Amino acid sequence: MAGTRGYVNRRLHSLLGVIPIGIFLIQHLTVNYFATRGPQAFNDAAHFMESLPYRYVLETFIIFLPLLFHAIYGVYIAFTAKSNLSNFGYFRNWMFIFQRITGIVTLIFIAWHVWETRIAIGFGWADLNYQLMEGILTEPFFFWFYVIGVISTTFHFSNGLWSFFVSWGITVSPRSQKIMTYVSIIVFVAISYVGVRTLIQFAYGI
Repeated sequence: MAGTRGYVNRRLHSLLGVIPIGIFLIQHLTVNYFATRGPQAFNDAAHFMESLPYRYVLETFIIFLPLLFHAIYGVYIAFTAKSNLSNFGYFRNWMFIFQRITGIVTLIFIAWHVWETRIAIGFGWADLNYQLMEGILTEPFFFWFYVIGVISTTFHFSNGLWSFFVSWGITVSPRSQKIMTYVSIIVFVAISYVGVRTLIQFAYGI
């Protein structure tokens, strides 16, 4: 029974990391990227998302609860799972280690980001606009904190795609897994560019 529960939890953890959390990550990065078109473009995009009907229901059941389960079970995996040299090679085991490290870094980053944005806005301490992120990211410490956090998050998601396809039996053969490695690298580079480029815009206006 315990083995079955662990199997189900691992599958659910893998699924939630892609659907809906991964989809939300891409959507969030896309909305933020409007900042590269100027403050008004970002404000319009952010306010559109803020005005969605049933926003609190969507945030609770599509974002926060899946993220909470993924984070808690991910921390458990990070401190209990062991690398597997017998089934996977040297490179993939390093990816396994980096996945655990970036999971912890990403958790710290997201917790702080939610605190100084979503929670601050919810309590009326800040307004959802371009100036909020500009004020945060013009501080050199927080700029680099966000750069590390964003890259950690995009790596964790992109590398997690590989694990998702394997654990759900989509990529079974060595060739398909190798192709998925290249796909995950492309995804990582693409969404990292979007994230970091947005941070540079907020911080330096370029």
